[in-house]
Amino acid sequence: MNIRTMLAASTAILLAGAASADTMKIGITQNNVGVDSYQTTYEKAFIAAADANADIEAVVLDAGGDVARQIAQMEDLIQQEVDAIIIWPTNGEAVIPAVRKAQKAGIPVVVTNSNIAEAGFDFIKSFSGPDNITQGARSAEIMCDKFKDMGIADEAQVVHITGQPGYTTAIERAKGFEDRLPEVCPNVTIVDTQPGDWNREKSQQVMEAFLVKYDDIDGVYAGDDNMGVGALNAAKAAGRDGIIFVGATNFAVGYEAMAAGDYWGSIYQSPVDDAEAALQTAVDILSGKDIPFLNYFDTPKITQDNMDEFTKPVF
Repeated sequence: MNIRTMLAASTAILLAGAASADTMKIGITQNNVGVDSYQTTYEKAFIAAADANADIEAVVLDAGGDVARQIAQMEDLIQQEVDAIIIWPTNGEAVIPAVRKAQKAGIPVVVTNSNIAEAGFDFIKSFSGPDNITQGARSAEIMCDKFKDMGIADEAQVVHITGQPGYTTAIERAKGFEDRLPEVCPNVTIVDTQPGDWNREKSQQVMEAFLVKYDDIDGVYAGDDNMGVGALNAAKAAGRDGIIFVGATNFAVGYEAMAAGDYWGSIYQSPVDDAEAALQTAVDILSGKDIPFLNYFDTPKITQDNMDEFTKPVF
């Protein structure tokens, strides 16, 4: 049974299973459910997984992208004496003191989706999510392979649209791409990099500025397909055909653009797998199981060539 309770700082969803001595009370504070469809789908999947397990009582909070609110939510979960906390950090550095406080209170912390900064690793039990550096590297390989097929690997110019500054996923995907691209395509040049903040409209504006500034753009790498499709829309409006678009999380809009032949490739990442993995990691910790510190799930390459092997994302 779901009980919706309004809290002063945020909306909490309390999922109470059958009460017993063995019930695990698990709290989660998310980054910003309203910012994109991935996070919305993640929340729905997390609630469904918790609700399906009678041994779990879950408190589901959303920081709305506000670091101060997330820190307050961590305080709230500590005061509620939950058995474990899952955090999707709004900022990988800023949340470290709150995570440390939970650890000092004896509450194991699992970081989900986007890791905290390395300085906070001593205060968490596990990270559950994708390997974002590998995702960025695989995106570079997708782009390089396409450039080689086109015969432009010795001259291609690329622009790069990153996620939100300070956000660990954005930093890691950018690093993975920028480190790997010169290894596989040493003569490809990244001519400019600007943040799109995970926002399609902002990314479209960033791309519009790139198109004015650069007469020759062969490829666009975006930290996710939401931003990538924004860039694609700008290129379409400007009549700039032939640009290769590659993302790092395949959204439904990216999948559709791939099917239409407008968008070349991305990385396939399921928010349902992401949510279920985070919850299971917390359960395993509370059950005394030995789990890896970096508990990654696989995120394969998807392009127009192999997209028939993958179902369309639900986000």
